[in-house]
Amino acid sequence: MMNQYETVFIMTPVLSEEQMKEAVKKYQDFLKDKGAEIVHEENWGLRKLAYPIQKKSTGFYHLIEFKDNGEVIRDFEVAFKRDERILRFLTVKLDKHAVAYNEKKRKKAQAEKEEAK
Repeated sequence: MMNQYETVFIMTPVLSEEQMKEAVKKYQDFLKDKGAEIVHEENWGLRKLAYPIQKKSTGFYHLIEFKDNGEVIRDFEVAFKRDERILRFLTVKLDKHAVAYNEKKRKKAQAEKEEAK
C-alpha cells in the first residue's frame, strides 16, 4: 500500500542558488530511483530559523511530498544525516485528512494564480 509522506529539510545558508538546486535534485532523484512518486514540491526559500543551528540563523527550506510504501524512508533519512549541507529534516506520514487538506490548499493556490493572470 502506498502511503503519502511529507519531508521538510533545511539546507545551510552558505550554499549558492546552484548548489541548493543541486542538493534538492539529489533528493528528488533519490526518491525516484527508489520507486517513490513525487506528488508536490515547494521551495520556501531563505528563512530565519527559530533558534541557531550550527551557528547559523537562517536556512534554505524545501518541502517534498511523495508517495511510497515506507521502505525508502530509512535510507532517505540516512542520506540526509550524511549530507553536511542539511541542517535539519523532518519526515511525517500524512493521514487522509492531511492529504485532503494539502490537495485543497494546492487547488486554492492554483485558482488564485489563474485569477491573477
